[in-house]
Amino acid sequence: MSKERYDHITDTELLEKFYSDNDNQWLGIVLQRYTLLLLGVCMKYLKNEEESKDAVQQIFLKAITELGKYRVVYIKSWLYMVARNHCLMKLRDKHVFISVEEKTQLVATETDQKEIADKETTLTLLENSMEELNPEQKTCVTLFYLQKKSYQEIVEITGFNLLQVKSYIQNGKRNLKILVEKKMTRF
Repeated sequence: MSKERYDHITDTELLEKFYSDNDNQWLGIVLQRYTLLLLGVCMKYLKNEEESKDAVQQIFLKAITELGKYRVVYIKSWLYMVARNHCLMKLRDKHVFISVEEKTQLVATETDQKEIADKETTLTLLENSMEELNPEQKTCVTLFYLQKKSYQEIVEITGFNLLQVKSYIQNGKRNLKILVEKKMTRF
């Protein structure tokens, strides 16, 4: 399967193809796109290349199993979360055998975990808040920020004029910020 053949298909479209016909080929293409990201995450936590490569394979197996059971909308953030959790479990299992020096490193990792958890909370709130935007704002914000489309591409895709696109993006971004901040005060 040639990688270039699928470059024009978004992660969301590939996932939809996977969900509609249960063909693991589509999922394989998505997972292949994030191999280096997952390896980097695993290296950050495990600090060992071979362990990290093994972990990526285990994460792929988990993804194939889990994605067959339920739908994931934002595959990149979901894979990141799965990789992080997998590595933390491996570190927890090794925790019994680590030295004082490594324990100091682990404390730093726990601080990183807090920051990551805060970012993930914000990301989850952002994803939930996207659903509350009006359809035009949601479409334009998704195309601009998540699919990295230009204003002109969004005009062509949606049929909105350039001023409408800019307005929907600006207002959608502002409304997202308000919605997320409102939800953050509940935490």
